[in-house]
Formats: sequence, structure tokens, C-alpha cells
Amino acid sequence: MQESALMIKSKDFALSIIKACNQVKSQRKESVLTNQLIRSGTSIGANIREAFFGHGKADFIAKLQIALKECSESEYWIELLIESGYYDDPTLLESCREIKRILISSINTAKSNK
Repeated sequence: MQESALMIKSKDFALSIIKACNQVKSQRKESVLTNQLIRSGTSIGANIREAFFGHGKADFIAKLQIALKECSESEYWIELLIESGYYDDPTLLESCREIKRILISSINTAKSNK
């Protein structure tokens, strides 16, 4: 199966999260926020990939909804990192919000095609 644009974007996002968190950990010696962000940020892509290999439409939607929850949590941790001054690159937050919009759209489309 060819990877979807959402799979690719979420994997790229996870890799960006890992790099950003490692940077913050090494430069700022902060680990509480970054550990939370690594967990939620990498979980998005894992749940999206799981959705594409789920057991039917309901499972697909459920996994995308979990990915959306993880995306929303990631958005929160990124906002905290930026607003606390630990991290200053807004592209990570923009990527997260883009994935969130795509997930919402995908969930709505999947529900309407039930």
C-alpha cells in the first residue's frame, strides 16, 4: 500500500518533534515537557498508520480520533514550550495544526461515507 499524504506528514512531524525535543533537552536541560511531547507527537503517526490497517470503517475512524486527541495534546505541549521560552520555532506548531485540520477533515469525510 502506498503511504497517504497524512501518513507522510505525521511521520515527518514525529521526526521534527524528536529533533526539537532533543535540542531543547540538550540546550535548556528541560525534560518534563519534552518527554510528554515526544510521547504524544510520535503517537499521532502510529495511530494514523494503525487506522489504515484497521478492521473496517469504525476502527479506522476510532484510530483517527485517537490520533486527533494526540495531536491536540501535542499542540498544547508545543504551545507551552514556545510560551515558556524553551523553544522559538513556530513551524512545529504550524505543522501540528495542519495535521489537526487534516485529521478533522478525514474523520468528517469517513463519518459521512459510512
